[in-house]
Formats: sequence, C-alpha cells, structure tokens
Amino acid sequence: MSVKILGVCGSPIKKGNTETLLDIVLESARATGDVETELVTMADWKNFKGGCIHCNFCAYKQKEGDFCAIKDDMTPMYPKLLEADGLILASPVYISNLSWFMTAFIDRLRPIVHGKIYTNKLVHKVGAAAAVLWHRNSGAETTLLSMVHAMMHCGMLPVTVALYGTYGVTAVSSIHGTGAFDPNDKLGVLNDDFGLRTARALGKNVAQVCKMMKLGKAALKAQE
Repeated sequence: MSVKILGVCGSPIKKGNTETLLDIVLESARATGDVETELVTMADWKNFKGGCIHCNFCAYKQKEGDFCAIKDDMTPMYPKLLEADGLILASPVYISNLSWFMTAFIDRLRPIVHGKIYTNKLVHKVGAAAAVLWHRNSGAETTLLSMVHAMMHCGMLPVTVALYGTYGVTAVSSIHGTGAFDPNDKLGVLNDDFGLRTARALGKNVAQVCKMMKLGKAALKAQE
C-alpha cells in the first residue's frame, strides 16, 4: 500500500540549508518503499499574500473546490494537503521561532480545519517537523514545538525520533554550531552528522506510521 508524503519548506532561500534538510528527510521516507513524496519550497512562491485575515469566507461561504477567499500560491496547496497521508514542515529558526513564511502557511490551514465544506480534513494525518538554526541552543525546540502544536490543533499525529529528537529534527548550518562561517560551504547542515542521522530516522518513522495508519483505516473500513 503506497502513501503520499508532502514536505513544505518555509525558508525564503531556494536550495538552502532548510530545503536540503527536508529533502534528506523525504529521501529517507522514499527509501522505505511504496512512498511518493513532493517537496514544496515557499521560496518559489511569487504570489503569496501572507497569513489568514479571518474574513470567515471558509467558515460561511466555502464551496466544493473553493477553499479560501485569498487566491494566491496557497490555493493549489489545499488539494495536495487533502491527498497527503503525511505532512513534514521545515523552517529556519528566526529569533527562536518560525520564519514568517511558515507562520503564514500554518495560519492558512484554517480552510481545511474550520471550513464549512472542508472541516477537520487534517485529522489523523501524520505530521513531523524539522528546523535549521545557526547556533546550538538558540531556538530549535521552540521552533519545532510551534509546528508540532499546530499539528496537534489540527488533529494530526506528530511523529518524532524519540530521545534523539523529542520534537522533531534539528540541524545547524554554522561550523559545528559555533556560529563560524565558511564562505565556500553554503550548505553547512551537510556537515552536521547527528542532524543528518536524525533526519533520516525521521523520514523512516514518518513513512512507517503513514503506512500503519493507512492500513489501519482500511481495516476499520472493512470491518464496517
């Protein structure tokens, strides 16, 4: 039984450290077999109008296929989110928290959580979080928790790597997390061995739980 896992990168930097880390997570998920993945990087979005304005279109005027009053780069994401069995969110750490891109993306999930037609559509989907920071101990867990809390609000099932990543996966992009910068190495996360190991473990865990959930749902439906 195949599953679909969607990865969303909330960094404004194309092909940067955050996107690279997310790609490693998704690659590990695919390696388990029968997994289709897609990586969406918000750095490609040229017509994104930001977060939810609480106009309540989704709550009162939503129609089939018409999710949100705001028509922008988020519009094609709603069908992808509905189809996905798993969702992995990745953000750089900005002042110990999410990037504004990722914050706005999470805000814009409202039409498929509180929508008139699309209500609680993320319930029982598998979720996971990844974060990239410059220094060690400078906001990784608060960033991960912001994403995990959003998943819990939506009724999703967050997956982690237990003792090695209680809230998700983190990796540092400076040299050994010291804040030192090598101008010839723009992808410092690739030198964080622990971060890469946990990223691969997370991808595997997400894929496995997605498969278990899909098989379990099919078994329950058969019993009915």
